Amino acid sequence: MKAVMAQTFGGPETLTVVDLPDPSPAAGEVLITTEASGVGGLDTLIRSGALAAYGAAPDRIPGQEVAGTVTAVGDGVDPTWVGQRVWGFTGVNGGYAEHATAAADTLVSLPAGLSSVAAVTLGTSAMVAHFALRHAHFARGESVLVRGAAGGIGVMAVQLAARGGARAVAVTTSSAARGDRLRKLGATHVLDRAGQGAQDAPASYDVIIDIVAGPDLPSFFGKLEPNGRMVVVGAMAGMPPADFGAAMITAFQKSLSFATFSADTVSLSDRRTATAELFAAATRNELKAVVHEVLSLDQAVLAHQKMEAGEVFGRIALTPAA
Repeated sequence: MKAVMAQTFGGPETLTVVDLPDPSPAAGEVLITTEASGVGGLDTLIRSGALAAYGAAPDRIPGQEVAGTVTAVGDGVDPTWVGQRVWGFTGVNGGYAEHATAAADTLVSLPAGLSSVAAVTLGTSAMVAHFALRHAHFARGESVLVRGAAGGIGVMAVQLAARGGARAVAVTTSSAARGDRLRKLGATHVLDRAGQGAQDAPASYDVIIDIVAGPDLPSFFGKLEPNGRMVVVGAMAGMPPADFGAAMITAFQKSLSFATFSADTVSLSDRRTATAELFAAATRNELKAVVHEVLSLDQAVLAHQKMEAGEVFGRIALTPAA
């Protein structure tokens, strides 16, 4: 099969297309003939070596999620999966390939009318945004700020907050053009990356969903309402300062809350249920799969270059042949 390998840590150019034997599903796994593979920010961080200190290793096939048709099952897996169109979670590697294995307990059947490209565009992004808002105890009528809203998780958080009845949904983004696109997804106020720029925007928010982190994170504590909650779901700008919590202590009387969120803390059963519901909502046109571009596997270098250049709005999907 054709696959993309990240054989060493480094830039996008370290991705190479190779020919490998088709994988065989182990016990508890299925083999999926891939129709689309999702490209995520985590893929670029692992490839670059930014997460090496946390156990990420080179010499792997990147990609966390695929959609396609189950063609074989391993021991202990219901054989009726064979022939079904599914979305599957491959873990932190294995997705950029013509065939991929996934644990059977991660599979979600694709509803009629949902393409494989849409499935990997929604997939982990929609699920993480859904549970991040739940982790923040978001309630109808509250105000929400999504920091770094143009990426995969961000565009889903905007839509889900608006769908959940937020009083206001503000976003930080890099350009007016992106802001206009986010307004069409449910944003009510568009701010610059520092959280400034809209005179009619709320001065503070009940909930902040942060995909960026980095050195500017502490300044956003000042944008929380009393009893406000900030949930960090990514660190695309790197780690915050070591003393970032001092800003919360300074505002002690506001009773602010800070949390990180990883989908690893959600049971597989709950993840599957939520993903199935989000897929169904997309088929009812209640959610939009925001596809920046569909590229072929042999354009994986270009996909990562676009990600690192900040060009991507939503997500890129890779297909065996674009």
